[in-house]
Amino acid sequence: MLVSKTEAGSIGNERGAVIVQMNVARRAAGADRAALGESRLAAPDRASRCAFIALLALAVFLALFLFRELDDNRLTSWQWVFANANLPALLLQLCAGLLIAYWLAGSVDRIQEHPMTLFVVSYAVATIFWREPEVIVDSARYFAQAKHIEQYGIAYFLREWGKEIPAWTDLPLVPFLYGIVLKLLGESRYAIQALTTLLFSGTVLMTYFIGRQLWSPALGLSAGMLLLAMPYLLTQVPLTMSDVPSMFFLTVAVLASIRALQAGGPFRLALAAAAIVLAMLAKYSTWLMLTVVPVIAVVEYVHQGRPVFGRTAGIIAWVGLLLLPILLWRHDLFAHQLSFLRDYQYPGLYRWGESYISTFLFQLHPFVALMAMVSIFAAAFRKDPKYLIISWMLCLIVLFEIKRIRYTMITLPMLALMAAYGLHLIKDQITRRFTVLAAIASSLVIAVYGHLNFLQTTSAANLQQAGHYLDAVDQKLIEVYTLPQINSVINPAISVPIMDLYTNKTIVYRRDGGAEHVRIPSKIATSPLRFTWELPDWRFFDDSQIPAYSDKVIVVILSDPRQTLPASLARDLAGFTLMKEFREQSGVFRYRTIVQIYQPTKSI
Repeated sequence: MLVSKTEAGSIGNERGAVIVQMNVARRAAGADRAALGESRLAAPDRASRCAFIALLALAVFLALFLFRELDDNRLTSWQWVFANANLPALLLQLCAGLLIAYWLAGSVDRIQEHPMTLFVVSYAVATIFWREPEVIVDSARYFAQAKHIEQYGIAYFLREWGKEIPAWTDLPLVPFLYGIVLKLLGESRYAIQALTTLLFSGTVLMTYFIGRQLWSPALGLSAGMLLLAMPYLLTQVPLTMSDVPSMFFLTVAVLASIRALQAGGPFRLALAAAAIVLAMLAKYSTWLMLTVVPVIAVVEYVHQGRPVFGRTAGIIAWVGLLLLPILLWRHDLFAHQLSFLRDYQYPGLYRWGESYISTFLFQLHPFVALMAMVSIFAAAFRKDPKYLIISWMLCLIVLFEIKRIRYTMITLPMLALMAAYGLHLIKDQITRRFTVLAAIASSLVIAVYGHLNFLQTTSAANLQQAGHYLDAVDQKLIEVYTLPQINSVINPAISVPIMDLYTNKTIVYRRDGGAEHVRIPSKIATSPLRFTWELPDWRFFDDSQIPAYSDKVIVVILSDPRQTLPASLARDLAGFTLMKEFREQSGVFRYRTIVQIYQPTKSI
């Protein structure tokens, strides 16, 4: 029987396809048998490994607890957080968390196929910390800037930012976003917290995508989950600060740059440039970290060669095009801020620093640091150029000796990726997953029963509780007076916008009740709290902008309940009775905000 060449070729192709399919099926069956054999034979070994990891997690916690004097963190040092801790109760909670982690280790097989689950879980975890008070006075700056949008509109903000709206060393993106949220959802701290938590969960998701893009979905999943194994980071999510938003925009810039330089295309190049510009407008510390973009270009050049040159040039062109109108808008202010950062902020890093021991062992789970260290040797052994992308920022932190955790926080997604890289030297998936979940369980116990409980006992909680109380009173107008701080160099006026963040009532700030007794401390010139003395009078607290109300509440913010009231304030309090006093204080921080609320005697 004669067969044409065309038919012969078709038959040959069909036979080849059949052979390929048979080989694929044979390999798949072999893989299934190997997996089944590992599941049956390695179960005792896996249980032993997980038990060892659980015991290690307990031992690490006990060691940190015993040597907590080494933690010199300025906000959540273990010396303060666990000063009065019930150790048996903590260990019991930690054991319960590790048991839950072991159960979950076999129950989350398909999260990497549905990464939005990671987003939802991280969002739910972060909401636990929404009850934390604003413990960092810098939040007053961001809220005050954002309130200008809520009160006077976007056009006013764009026109007066850096003029009537003081910018200090801040960049406009974060307060602008906060202002938009307040404008759309109303002046509520919950609105801001919803946004910051959204950006945190977005960072978790972007970290997953970076790991997936560079290596595998499993590695990306581990990296995203490890961001939940950082107690300090969890406490920063609900605060009205720029750190969590800046971390998000920097992570997006890294991911967008990787995708643009790998695949090219005008849309990807423009998107990467836009992400870089947004990161630059979030915080100045991102500028140094964005030097990772040339590193990405070099790594991709190793893989792809000359096409990367054109893509890099395209990103640079787009960045220049997007930045030009922004620089023309406020180039003089940006130049002044950069000069100020060089002369004041950068030298201050050495005075305001914290040790690496505190940051990487106490404020993050030690498993993260350990796995990140292992990853350095693993990447060197494999000669993996892609590892340079995720390790670059940490190299900069060591090189420039940046030891303040607030300034290193934006690099934590890269640290999580380094840790995930080292973790994936463990071949067994269940053991690997349990290691991550054990770190998360330990971190949640530390963050909730340690950090959160401690922060709720600081005097910052008095402003929070007073704001909630004021929302329940009948009077519409709140007159606020501040008395000088006895032991702190902070300007007491900074507490007014923080309390305003907690209440929907109209606030008028009366400087005449105690301002004549306030003197600017001589050492404020080199203090990180200098900004509290350089902020102007905010328009929205000026009584000339407020309708006159005959019925009002008077609030006095002081640092010690035994302070003597100035004569002018005593006269203003005639006819008022002290109805409520919030005097919670941890005894740790020098800046204290005791709040006294006076209501009209006739209304009682």
